[in-house]
Amino acid sequence: MASSGFIELLRLADLAKARTTGRHNSDYTQWVGIAFSVGGQEFVAPMGEVSEILAMPELTPIPLTKPWLLGVANVRGRLLPLADLAKFLNIESHERLKNKKVMVIDQDGVFSGILVDQVLGMLQFSGSDYKDVPLSEDSPFAPYNHGKFVKDDKDWYVVMPSLLFSDSNYLNAAIG
Repeated sequence: MASSGFIELLRLADLAKARTTGRHNSDYTQWVGIAFSVGGQEFVAPMGEVSEILAMPELTPIPLTKPWLLGVANVRGRLLPLADLAKFLNIESHERLKNKKVMVIDQDGVFSGILVDQVLGMLQFSGSDYKDVPLSEDSPFAPYNHGKFVKDDKDWYVVMPSLLFSDSNYLNAAIG
């Protein structure tokens, strides 16, 4: 998609800037993610796994599917299935449906939209900000977590959409 090309251009521009300012060295690792919230909790997803962010589009419901699969939307001629992440994880969301945002995932044969309460923007972390510390096992996000980043005394747990898409419960949205 065009947005993934734009993201790559931003990455290359940052790399060029890093080299000209002298901050590029073998010890410097930069990680960029999309910060989002669901059910009052804030997370970050890898930039490479999110191809674009959309406002809530018009939906066409799909009969005989689980309640968290809200339907499909026509996005530039492609059918985008939309899943409400809060409903899938059985957590309460106070955000109205029309105010939610869609994180579009388009990789490895998966084209899907994940509804989140808010998208908070892009965050950059250095490699030294990463800690291999998982979420608590009782968190509904734990199976999709891959450590955390700590920045300004705040924990940003990493939620991987690719792990969500490998979950058979997520892949089997049909009732029956």
